[in-house]
Amino acid sequence: MSPLVVAAIDCGTNSIRLYVARATAAGLVELHREMRIVRLGEGVDATREFAAAALDRVGAALDEYVSTALELGATRVRMVATSAARDVANRDAFLDLTAAALGRITPGARAEVIAGTEEAELSYRGATAGLAVADPALVVDLGGGSTELVVGSGGAVAHAYSADIGCVRITERALATDPPTALEVADALSHIDAALDAATAVAPLDGVRTWIGVAGTFTTLAALARGLAEYDPALIHGSRVPLDDLIGLCRRLVGMTAAERLALGPMHPGRADVIGGGALVAMRLAERLAAVGVTELIVSERDILDGVAMGLAEPAN
Repeated sequence: MSPLVVAAIDCGTNSIRLYVARATAAGLVELHREMRIVRLGEGVDATREFAAAALDRVGAALDEYVSTALELGATRVRMVATSAARDVANRDAFLDLTAAALGRITPGARAEVIAGTEEAELSYRGATAGLAVADPALVVDLGGGSTELVVGSGGAVAHAYSADIGCVRITERALATDPPTALEVADALSHIDAALDAATAVAPLDGVRTWIGVAGTFTTLAALARGLAEYDPALIHGSRVPLDDLIGLCRRLVGMTAAERLALGPMHPGRADVIGGGALVAMRLAERLAAVGVTELIVSERDILDGVAMGLAEPAN
């Protein structure tokens, strides 16, 4: 009998990502992992609709992802869609597009627009797998349209909250100038502070001993903090960034132009114009966590994709 191969796809506000893995008795063995910037959520905060060009970009990437998964032997697929897909009037157009592609692996499959709480739980499960950390741990998944905060211990989630702040949403809402003005930064921070006040009322930071950051803003910050000339996932996974260093780096990034950020070796071209918004979210989180005694950020390359794939590999599925 051939080993089970699963494909997990995550489509967020800024990027679409694929993870293909073989299920073994010892856990998942990675066969392929890929990310593309597609900006599905471009303009959604203002229009509440997916743009036709954004849907075209997602469709092209998804068709290639499905072909890759089939070539690697995938027989199970799950695609999750997060913040941007919760907010739009033309969501059915997006879902129909995904059904056409995913049906090549599993007839009837299409993207699932998951709630923020499920997104948080999947991110926590994926991020903490294989990491030895002190509990309680806070996992923060900082995406394009939302940021999930999850507090848990021993692999179990205790509190979770999805906040409507992310690198694309904050940039489109407040950071119009390149580089942003002091007034724009202040406006962005007011949005972030209000969202984090609501988030930490549900997922309190008191008692948190470990902070784990996942997704592109955090992995890029870790690469920059390490002074890498180019992005290397093997060097990023499990890396630690002191909070003082993180805060200083975030402030510098916000003050740069997009062109200056793009010139930084590990910066993905599709992230340079929006990472300032993500850096402000990371900075505010770092300040709050420093106040409760946390001293560093641990960055994980494992996240919601891994959580989705782990679920696909379980016998009950």
